[in-house]
Amino acid sequence: MDAKHRILKHYFGHDEFRAGQEALIDSLLSGRDVLGVMPTGAGKSMCYQIPALLLDGITVIVSPLISLMSDQVTALVDAGVPAAYLNSALTPGQCNTVLSRLREGRYKLIYVAPERLLTPSFLSVCETINISLVAVDEAHCVSQWGQDFRPSYLKIAEFLSILSGKKRPVVGAFTATATDEVREDIIRILELRDPLRITTGFDRPNLYFGVIQPENKNDALLSLITAQGERAGIVYCATRKSVEEVCSLLNENGIDATRYHAGLSEEERRLNQEAFVYDEKRVMVATNAFGMGIDKSDVAYVIHYQMPKNIESYYQEAGRAGRDGSSANCIMLFSPKDIHTAKFLIENGEPNPDLDAETQEQIKEREYQRLRAISAYCRADRCLRTTLLRYFGEDAQNDCGNCSVCRTRGQWEERDCTEDAQKILSCIVRMGQRFGQKMVIDVLRGSTNERIRNLELNELPTYGILRETAEADIRRLITGLCDANFLVSDGEQYPILHLTDDGKRLLHGETSFRMKMPKPTENKLDAPTVKKSRGKKSGVGETPDSPLMQALRVLRTSLAVRAKVPAYVVFTDVALADMCAKKPKTMEEFLSVSGVGEVKAEKYGEAFLRVISQYTR
Repeated sequence: MDAKHRILKHYFGHDEFRAGQEALIDSLLSGRDVLGVMPTGAGKSMCYQIPALLLDGITVIVSPLISLMSDQVTALVDAGVPAAYLNSALTPGQCNTVLSRLREGRYKLIYVAPERLLTPSFLSVCETINISLVAVDEAHCVSQWGQDFRPSYLKIAEFLSILSGKKRPVVGAFTATATDEVREDIIRILELRDPLRITTGFDRPNLYFGVIQPENKNDALLSLITAQGERAGIVYCATRKSVEEVCSLLNENGIDATRYHAGLSEEERRLNQEAFVYDEKRVMVATNAFGMGIDKSDVAYVIHYQMPKNIESYYQEAGRAGRDGSSANCIMLFSPKDIHTAKFLIENGEPNPDLDAETQEQIKEREYQRLRAISAYCRADRCLRTTLLRYFGEDAQNDCGNCSVCRTRGQWEERDCTEDAQKILSCIVRMGQRFGQKMVIDVLRGSTNERIRNLELNELPTYGILRETAEADIRRLITGLCDANFLVSDGEQYPILHLTDDGKRLLHGETSFRMKMPKPTENKLDAPTVKKSRGKKSGVGETPDSPLMQALRVLRTSLAVRAKVPAYVVFTDVALADMCAKKPKTMEEFLSVSGVGEVKAEKYGEAFLRVISQYTR
């Protein structure tokens, strides 16, 4: 067994590397820069953590978020790796202590926020220590064309330049989501030298992707979360207001939820995140401020209450589910109103003072291009996984069998919808092209609500003309008409429906309209109810919900509370499932369990063996 495999087993408890890991590690150990693009959960962090433990000097990891640093350092320290972080969560006294210990060589890895790289105190220490590797996590943040551009990341190149005056360390850049253009930006801006480029693929086969367009988002959300039992999940919202409303909704319905957005104090965000990470709250409701790289490995589902602004953000946020390899669900609750919300956020985002007006306008146009792509994803009638992977430039099959489109493929048929489309267009025209989708549907279905009566819309010839058609089908038709450019949905405050020139031609019978609709026998609004994720069977007579598994979870929780770490830091669900399958009797057999390294075996092995023995007599 070579040195890197010994480190892999000793600290991380694995026997083999995943795709791409070994080549990236070998390159860094040889002194060659790397660019690794690997999906969330593929083990990017090990690609720099293992070289850090084998190289002579200290490794500096540049990371954008306090939460990510804290989670990774907690896991490393629990595994016996000397690591620390420097960011604004530390008091001045704590920062001085970390810097002093760093100077003394007591750490092998130091995580640093990009804003801290050029501070005099940190640079002063860097002059006295041997930095052998600089790893840039979430490297797409360096590109203004990326979805999470952070001007502070531009300081990395200057930091590397300063280090080069002494001895330039090898540099590794890592990200989960980057288009070709962003990858080239990363190499250029960080000045990577002949880097080994590895893209292992973006696919996460353990994730189910679904898009639902419900009549009532709140009802759909409650149904989805209830189906998941006690499993942990994240609900992403586009605005702070939505976070507050959704969090209140869940708590009022007996679901333990907490919240996270930039409008909360730093202390409340920290406490709420800890409550989620430590399983005190099982649902986190958050904006995208609940950032990239959250290291909680047992998230069973991610639900987007509203459509995000782009596919990059969606895939990164959805990717926080199933990081331990277990099956997990990623569901989008889509409404055409979400597109208007996204446009509002693009138009009203704070301008970046570090960029000139022309560049900011280019970025805005790029954001609109991305918005069109995510809108198409939400309305796709082909495999959702294929749509995602092809967006990132990866070839993919046309049927994954594990998304809402593939699972309902036999329930749809292409139909001539010209007549119903003309009724919808006529109604919009007769309503003066002054209303949004909801009011148009109410008129078409003959609603008796007070506003319709006050506006005398119930006097229109088209009032109730589609009374026998399901609201969901009318909504699908309107969405299809928008996608086919017969209608546009726009407006300063609210999305208003009005006809295009093509729509006028359709209304006058000069063209036709066909689209896929549910077959009459399967005329249901939603994709199939998402199954409660149970994962694979753990062995003969053992499933993740078996008595042994439950006993191991109870033990893990008690050990985590005692150690003041999240439960997944002790062992992941995947490790517990492997214990159920193998039922080790000795410490040697316990070390064969996936995810059990020597340090953790020494810490926790006897306790777990005692519990396992009670179920194997």
